[in-house]
Amino acid sequence: MFTPKYPPQDTAPPPATVQPQATAPVPAAQAPAPPAPVSNRPTVQLTPGTAIALVGGGTAVVLVVGAVLVSMLLAVAITATSVAVCAVVLRSMLNAERKR
Repeated sequence: MFTPKYPPQDTAPPPATVQPQATAPVPAAQAPAPPAPVSNRPTVQLTPGTAIALVGGGTAVVLVVGAVLVSMLLAVAITATSVAVCAVVLRSMLNAERKR
């Protein structure tokens, strides 16, 4: 029940080894390599103005997301506080009713 189950052994024959063939001696002067293919896409160049705009946009996004998260946390804290106050008021009202 708790013994491991292994896959069956591989029965494929071992790969055939390829004997390297004797190569001709390489001449001293070789032909130059072909040039790299040219891309059709335009290259993106970051100018100082573009870099400042990107940094400003990123900062704005971080500030907006931070403000949203802080406001959500504040809403949860206010809701929890109001529920706690309601619970204390209800408890004191019920205790006052029992003492009568």
